[in-house]
Amino acid sequence: MTELVDTTNGLARRVPDGALIAIPPDYAGVAMAATRAVVRRGARGLRLLAVPTSGLQADLLIGAGCVASLEAAAMTLGEHGAAPCFVRAQRAGTLAIKDATCPAIHAGLQAAEKGVPFMPLRGLIGTDVLRHRTDWTVIDNPFAAGDSIVVLPALRPDRALFHAAMADREGNVWIGRRRELITMAHAAEASLVTVERLVDRPLFDDPALAAGTLPALFVEAVAVAPRGAWTIGFEDLYPTDDGHIAAYARAAATPEGFARYLAEHVLDADAA
Repeated sequence: MTELVDTTNGLARRVPDGALIAIPPDYAGVAMAATRAVVRRGARGLRLLAVPTSGLQADLLIGAGCVASLEAAAMTLGEHGAAPCFVRAQRAGTLAIKDATCPAIHAGLQAAEKGVPFMPLRGLIGTDVLRHRTDWTVIDNPFAAGDSIVVLPALRPDRALFHAAMADREGNVWIGRRRELITMAHAAEASLVTVERLVDRPLFDDPALAAGTLPALFVEAVAVAPRGAWTIGFEDLYPTDDGHIAAYARAAATPEGFARYLAEHVLDADAA
């Protein structure tokens, strides 16, 4: 049964140290309020799986020392440049990095979603990405002689962490057209979700909302967090705070600047 927790701090306590955590791209509902709570909790050894890219969320967790490894197709702050904590950790060799592609990450999650050990995928043969991924294997197509194909192991996150527009009191979560969130939730052991609001009427009772609703079966806990994706924008409710992200990029360019940012905007729960 899905639990409705009072705060994002309560949600953060459900992120175990060392867990494989699936996080969405900036356009799909990033749980930034919960991420700041994870930092305040002092999480360590997290293995982040970006589905399939990340930016500020992963960079903040990396800079705070919460992350042991990252698998992603890309890491960037977009128009604000490279993700500074990620770059610093990469150069220092303190972060294990698995370079991937968008289709490869989705294929691995789809394998877990379907309960199969691997998923075949074309388009990787001959690439440097495949050359550096010893966990990806090239096999002969059993149905066509001389046809090689790559098989990717299933990706089974311990938790999926994301933000959504609303949930009902039974724990069903409306994710709308963001189907990657469905895949993440199906593949993960459980999902932790922040929402803009709770609604009293069961979402599956509304034909207009039912098709875009994630069943409570896949949700461990929900916390109400208005503007819970800020500083990243969310749907048409609020835009990305480009000024804040630009200020973050400038501050995080040095370890000292990042430490000041962390103290002011994350560790101070009232400011966060």
